[in-house]
Amino acid sequence: MTRFQRAGYWLVTLLLFLTMPVKAAEAQRAVVAFAQDTLRNDFRKAQVVAVRNAIANQPDLEFIYSDAQGKTALLIRHIENFISQQVDVLIVGTNDESSVVPVISKAHQAGIKVIVLDRGVKTRDYTTFINSDNYEIGAIAGRFIADKLNDKGKVLLLEGILTADVTQLRSRGFLDVVANSPKIQVIKRTGNYLRKDALMEMEKLLASGERVDAIFSESDSMLSGVRPVLAKYGIDPATVVMVGVDYTSEARQSIRDGKQTATIKFPLGGPETVDTVIKALAGETVPEHIVIPVQMVTSENVEFVAPIF
Repeated sequence: MTRFQRAGYWLVTLLLFLTMPVKAAEAQRAVVAFAQDTLRNDFRKAQVVAVRNAIANQPDLEFIYSDAQGKTALLIRHIENFISQQVDVLIVGTNDESSVVPVISKAHQAGIKVIVLDRGVKTRDYTTFINSDNYEIGAIAGRFIADKLNDKGKVLLLEGILTADVTQLRSRGFLDVVANSPKIQVIKRTGNYLRKDALMEMEKLLASGERVDAIFSESDSMLSGVRPVLAKYGIDPATVVMVGVDYTSEARQSIRDGKQTATIKFPLGGPETVDTVIKALAGETVPEHIVIPVQMVTSENVEFVAPIF
């Protein structure tokens, strides 16, 4: 072996030595992918941030995510892409409980740990479903509003995405409770969990001459769209019983200012999700269903309960 050959041999050996630890470290990092329905919704965006922040403290985990912009077909395409990447864990936030079932089943059957977060799906092909009791959320709102109105009046039920199970459950819980108060009239509008859509629906409602005594908005972000419309029509928000869901910082301030009556704290589920990810990757048995408690927030306890974001 010539001097130049020996030099080349040692150079190649050195390069292999330097690159091997990096590759080994990369191989040990599990990839956690979050396929989110949309980042236009404040709550859905905050969910991704919460999971990302919790994973940032885990050096053995790598986090990636996608934004389906509220389009089911795009969400399915994103999940297909994550399957082809052979990610280790797939977190899914969906806008449709049925359409995503085939691709979620495909991910599960491919050996990927699948965590369904917040909104349910019509399959058991997943590792864990993490949510809160959405029927109870609706029931809590119904009892609160019925009490505030002394069991009579007109109530606007401002619904979220109609194909999402959370919407259906919250609406059912609310309607089941207020059905016990026959003098309460309920009218429904769809705001898709977006302030812009809620603003437009409220504008059309008030422009038609309709007035309501109370509003149950299935998200605080939709109430953010309602308030400026009330102001436009000269309606003091303090004269309308308004109950939201999520408990954002904006909702907290609105309750403080008397511009929102109450909200129901709906946790993001970030820490619970990452805790489940870690246990599942370690081979531990995790519950098929994890329920995170909810909490009513009013002016009486608003200073003692931290908002979700």
